[in-house]
Amino acid sequence: MFPALAVLQALKSSVESSSPEAQHQILWVGGSDGMEVELVERAGVSFDGIPAAGVHGVGLRALPGNTLQLGRGFLRSRAILSRFQPDVLFFTGGYVAVPMALAGRRTPSLLYVPDIEPALALKTLSRYADRIAVTADISKEYFPDHSAVSVTGYPVRPEFMHWEEEAARQAFGLSADLPTLLVFGGSKGARSINRALLTVLPELLEDMQVVHISGSLDWDEVKAASSRLNAAQNQRYRVYPFLHEEMGAALRAADLVVSRAGASTLGEFPAFGLPAILVPYPYAWRYQRVNAGYLEERGGAIVIEDSELPAQLLPQVQGLMLDNERRQDMRQTMLTLAKPDAAARIARILLGMTGELEQERM
Repeated sequence: MFPALAVLQALKSSVESSSPEAQHQILWVGGSDGMEVELVERAGVSFDGIPAAGVHGVGLRALPGNTLQLGRGFLRSRAILSRFQPDVLFFTGGYVAVPMALAGRRTPSLLYVPDIEPALALKTLSRYADRIAVTADISKEYFPDHSAVSVTGYPVRPEFMHWEEEAARQAFGLSADLPTLLVFGGSKGARSINRALLTVLPELLEDMQVVHISGSLDWDEVKAASSRLNAAQNQRYRVYPFLHEEMGAALRAADLVVSRAGASTLGEFPAFGLPAILVPYPYAWRYQRVNAGYLEERGGAIVIEDSELPAQLLPQVQGLMLDNERRQDMRQTMLTLAKPDAAARIARILLGMTGELEQERM
């Protein structure tokens, strides 16, 4: 959802700068029980929910109920389209989008594919999309009609990029004389990353400072472990269950990051020139492994398998922190992969599709 929010911000900015008097109505449609409602409404965007559920990879007992949910989502989507009558649809993937894509198949649409390889829901959506935007050129191979595909990059939230390095360090009380390791695993966290880090944390804190975003699920365990650190170690350790506005500061202040390999790594780490140690989530479709491999093959990241994390985390982090030349090479590689105008590129495609419709009506 964050790429879509970044695109909406770019869309509003583009409209306001080029046609201050223009009025564009935007409606966000998501899961009726989804977590995005608060964030979407905070961004000043109207929200409507539909029932939906995945059907790929679910058990036979859940399949009938999930299929029924999709049917309800389709009917709800038709009602929303009839009322709102959009000129263009914008999809960023997920099974929630499938009922809307089916109901709105006669409405021009743009699909954004954040990961290198599209998962099943995105492949399904691509059949109904008039235009497709992708993060990297390599993703074109997954779509037979290359002429419909535009390489835009991954839209990074603009508030992330406002942080200067000194202000970012001050936000966490970090020293400019020590390298900084950032560790996180997503909004809920990554248990294997958290536990591997806690095991070697005292050794790491001898040479560096650590900003650790644990996620909410392991927060009690992480806090208990931090309470066992001595005073000197605690001066170098910053731990949070999650960050919102300060996430950009964490990315700016870091010299190295350890994380999962979700789609945001393809945009946020390059935007900050941040060398990465990536640990793909092992219990889902291979998209994280493909994302991680894309960055590793180009020299911006090192990949550690989840099962190897307890043995490999300490030597890999220490080795990179001691090797300034290699980290600098990785940083430069990441910067070459960055597309800071990704959100604006997607916004221009959407406006172009709307403009084409307006011309056809004249």
